[in-house]
Amino acid sequence: MNPVINEITKDAIRTDLTAFKVGDGVRVHLKIQEAGKERIQVFAGIVIARKGSGVHETFTVRRISFGEGVEKVFPVNSPTIDKIEVDRESITRRARLYYIRDRIGKEATKVKERRLMEGRR
Repeated sequence: MNPVINEITKDAIRTDLTAFKVGDGVRVHLKIQEAGKERIQVFAGIVIARKGSGVHETFTVRRISFGEGVEKVFPVNSPTIDKIEVDRESITRRARLYYIRDRIGKEATKVKERRLMEGRR
């Protein structure tokens, strides 16, 4: 990118968020404004994509809600994101997991998970 743009946007980039990758199970805590009050709402699911870079970076989270697939796209550097928790780490071989959209039932939430190799060499 242009160095001038990088200089202007460097203050907006957040460094306090947890590192996560495509395939991880995450819980995104969002700040919601309602009737002059602020509350936290959690959106939990699997990260199926990360796009962009710098200030424009986004990630897509997919979950199954009442039998329907729901996806939300979040800007990584958004001030409305309170925190991101990683529930499950995974091992993926792709940058985008769009094939999960075609899966039904329990298969739609399965991604190969990372297991710690304890006592093995």
